[in-house]
Amino acid sequence: MSKVSTYIRESFARGDNIRDAGLTTPEDVVRFDNIAYGPDPRQQSLDVYRPRASQGQILPVIVSVHGGGWVYGDKERYQFYCMSLAQRGFAVVNFTYRLAPENKFPASLEDTNSVFGWVLANGENYGFDTRHIFAVGDSAGAQLLGLYASICTNPAYASFYDFQPPIGFRPTAIALNCGASRLVEDKSDQTVALMEELLPEKGTDRELWLLDVTAHISGNYPPTFFMTSTGDFLRKQAGPLAAALVEANVPFVYRYYGDQDHLLPHVFHCDVRSEEGKLCNDEECAFFREFL
Repeated sequence: MSKVSTYIRESFARGDNIRDAGLTTPEDVVRFDNIAYGPDPRQQSLDVYRPRASQGQILPVIVSVHGGGWVYGDKERYQFYCMSLAQRGFAVVNFTYRLAPENKFPASLEDTNSVFGWVLANGENYGFDTRHIFAVGDSAGAQLLGLYASICTNPAYASFYDFQPPIGFRPTAIALNCGASRLVEDKSDQTVALMEELLPEKGTDRELWLLDVTAHISGNYPPTFFMTSTGDFLRKQAGPLAAALVEANVPFVYRYYGDQDHLLPHVFHCDVRSEEGKLCNDEECAFFREFL
């Protein structure tokens, strides 16, 4: 494992510990924890969160694809953010996927596909409205979700993978937050090191093309909410994503949060105590409700 992966795991963990210190499960949320969706119960497990007041109701679903530079993160780090989405009237699926460098691409995409299959197969067990399955992803998770949406809607792109999405399935709408959408032109030392950790061939032109969200968006791509912020180090990725969505005539909403006096950081929306985070999450959930 490279120094950059070790640094990300250690530094991101410190930041997440500070962000979530003192948080507990809200009283108005019911949770179902540590459900296996694959053969590895540690790396392939998920939680389901629902509003307590919704007992007996069928709810639209949000699947969360966590970030972490492809080498860090799990459902425990995202539980409070995901439970805050459940408080907004959704059933939320929060899952752990296999990380690099121990598991090379496309292991994380395979796991993402398995989770959506699990959601479709378990609608009756957890009160899922499987006609309305939404998804959110941030940072590397936004990149994975962006690619998965193309696997569901672009057969030519899907043909590059050994797995197939559920027949006829595409997310109803998605939200890509502070996402890494186009890595082809990013030659920074950190990105190059991460690609060597993530990719079997350590970042060939073909592999970087496969990871380019903007290269595979087609006209059937799901409606998209995407956002960045004044202090997001990936904010320049928003422009190419918007251009690709416009080119494919895909409906989208773009938000840019913060101002010069409030430099909101990367993935600020995961801080459930932040007023700006609350606003962002309110607006994303309102966007999803437009498709119910």
